[in-house]
Amino acid sequence: MPHSPDSAAVPNDAHSPPGKLPAGKERGRANSRRPAFLNTLGADLPASLVVFLVALPLSLGIAAASGAPVMAGLIAATIGGIVAGSLGGSPLQVSGPAAGLTVVVAGLVDEFGWQVTCAITAAAGVVQLLLGVSRVGRAALAVSPVVVKAMLAGIGITIILQQLHVLLGGQAAGSAVENLTALPAAITNVELHSALLGVGVVAILLAWKFLPPVVRKVPGPLAAVVLVTALSVPVAPGVERISFSGSLFDSVALPSLPGDNWRAAAMAVLTVALIASIESLLSAVAVDKMHSGPRTRLNRELVGQGSANMVSGMLGGLPVTGVIVRSATNVEAGAASRASAILHGVWVLVFSVLFAGLIQLIPLAVLAGLLLVIGAKLIKVADIRTSHHTGDLLVYVVTLACVVFLNLLEGVIIGLALAALCVLWRVLRAQIHAHQATAAHLPWRVTIAGSCSFFALPRLNRVLHSVPERQDVMVELNADYLDHSFREALLAWQSQHRNTGASVVLEEHGTTAFRDAADRTPQRQDPREFPLPPRNSWQTPPRVDAPFAVDDDGRPPLRSILLGIDKYHRRHADKVRPLVQDLTDGQNPDTLFVACVDSRVNPNLITSSGPGDLLTLRNIGNVVCSDGHDASIDSALSFGVKGLSVDSIVVCGHSNCGAMKAVLEDAEGAGNAPLGAGFDAWLGHARPSYRELMAGHPVALAAEAAGYSRLDQLSMVNVAVQLRKLEGHPVTGPALKSGLVQATGLFYDIRTARVVLVTPQGIERLDAGVAAVK
Repeated sequence: MPHSPDSAAVPNDAHSPPGKLPAGKERGRANSRRPAFLNTLGADLPASLVVFLVALPLSLGIAAASGAPVMAGLIAATIGGIVAGSLGGSPLQVSGPAAGLTVVVAGLVDEFGWQVTCAITAAAGVVQLLLGVSRVGRAALAVSPVVVKAMLAGIGITIILQQLHVLLGGQAAGSAVENLTALPAAITNVELHSALLGVGVVAILLAWKFLPPVVRKVPGPLAAVVLVTALSVPVAPGVERISFSGSLFDSVALPSLPGDNWRAAAMAVLTVALIASIESLLSAVAVDKMHSGPRTRLNRELVGQGSANMVSGMLGGLPVTGVIVRSATNVEAGAASRASAILHGVWVLVFSVLFAGLIQLIPLAVLAGLLLVIGAKLIKVADIRTSHHTGDLLVYVVTLACVVFLNLLEGVIIGLALAALCVLWRVLRAQIHAHQATAAHLPWRVTIAGSCSFFALPRLNRVLHSVPERQDVMVELNADYLDHSFREALLAWQSQHRNTGASVVLEEHGTTAFRDAADRTPQRQDPREFPLPPRNSWQTPPRVDAPFAVDDDGRPPLRSILLGIDKYHRRHADKVRPLVQDLTDGQNPDTLFVACVDSRVNPNLITSSGPGDLLTLRNIGNVVCSDGHDASIDSALSFGVKGLSVDSIVVCGHSNCGAMKAVLEDAEGAGNAPLGAGFDAWLGHARPSYRELMAGHPVALAAEAAGYSRLDQLSMVNVAVQLRKLEGHPVTGPALKSGLVQATGLFYDIRTARVVLVTPQGIERLDAGVAAVK
């Protein structure tokens, strides 16, 4: 019976009494029996106090700005912390009354009155709860990260503009524009004591990270608020402080239904639910980017937010949302779990009931200094730099400006719309250019890249008709998407241009086939990692004397070396250059690859290797001669093993090998075409492989059982024989015996394009899903 780690550890400790764990393990087991929140209480408790200090004045201010009873903000803060914190899906998000709903709530209070507004809040919570149960919350992950980053920066700027007025001893206005225009007057009429207190908080927060670690165990925001508040009591007793009247329980108000205008009330419910849900989900996504802990369960977060709004509305509180300011404060203060958010709600409740006098000692300027630092941390230069490098700077700037000068919801919606338009522009826009021939005998080139759809037809038409008549044209098509309308337009121009006496050649090297657009639904294809031959069977140039005349099969003769080099320069040279720059002064391959000269075998292709990876030795039949029988092979082996210190040697045969066919025909008297005495002598290096085949070599038996032909069986046996020759060669033998070099045998099946491993005992499929071709 398997033992648990604890039970297995008991007998190993000789100093422990029988049946008792060591002291350290006793403590570990005791910790595992403790509730989880107690393990993080050391971080969550001080963080919750800091969030409480931030949430308290914000809740009071939002309530006042919404035209609601001031204590309604504290009710929403309490419920948001306890209910949403307990039931929500974001472990570090803090919920409460939010500035994003201030204008909406103020309008509802004016139209319906406060108690009907509470009913609308509760009904909006029901809608949010249904949205969470229906699992639509993950749609928030589709929000562009640059929009979220700009939203945070916009909120940061809004906070700074508001709190500067409070720090200077004045009152913040309702909008960022008003706060900005009123700032010169606020500076002129500064209240010195208030400004010094706020600056003192900022100074402490900025210097806190430079203090000794022992001191920094106390959260900087908490220390700053407590120290400066204590200093303000004797030094600046006249500064404006937090104030409110009445108790929390006196403000509890039951909701009431609207007497009429139910349609407007229903629209208000949907509006509050939508704004609160979007703000909460975006805030949760933003908070996830601030820490490395568990990610938000977005559907559960909607359930938590809906539950909190139902309770808040029923008890006379403001609408509740996830609030980025309090959440960012929570993360910055070092919170480790949802206990911080829950405790912050408890502190709002307890302190509002029992210690209202202490709360009212805190100067508003002190909290303004704290919020200034928090707002500044939401604006990250790295985000601006990244958006510039990735081409998203316009989205970032527009979203930020709209959040600051309009409101949070409109700013995010405009940012998302602009981001979507940018994606459409980048995805749907095709790059189409015409390049004039540099010499009289060369054709014009038209390059087309990207998504070739009907959106690109205006540009395609303009570029194609810029090519002069009677000029031969090479069309290079590198499409990842191509629809029927684009194909029709290109074919129509091709026919028209040919009527002028010119030729038009299409060269394809994208992921879609031109011919597929004729009668198939267009779709994006998987990208290729290596260039394939061009597909050019769609056209037949009319003039046989043109530079791009056709072969007998109706295709342009694009196989000449010079045309291939031209294609390489145009399509691949710039991509290859970074791969070979480090190889300019030397090579360091890890493998000596012995392959046949057959043109169908491409060592770099079948091994997914590039320049500098393989030292290639190719000869007829991929043979290894005994020492002294061929200076070329001996020198290649010596150069690879002794000169370049390769790690492995690979011998690779292939199917339908001409050399092995010649060996079979010679041995079995079938006769073969006379290729000269030199060729016949060279076959002598491969004839031992035939004898091994006839003797029942294990590789031959395995290949026969797998369904390979007699010719391919010989090719595989030949690989095994060459591996054995390497063991006896004076250069490779000692290296193989010492383990400095390893030898591997491969067989390339051309028809299936698969590679088979050849060992002295048999063969092994490296792609078990592909059967042998019989």
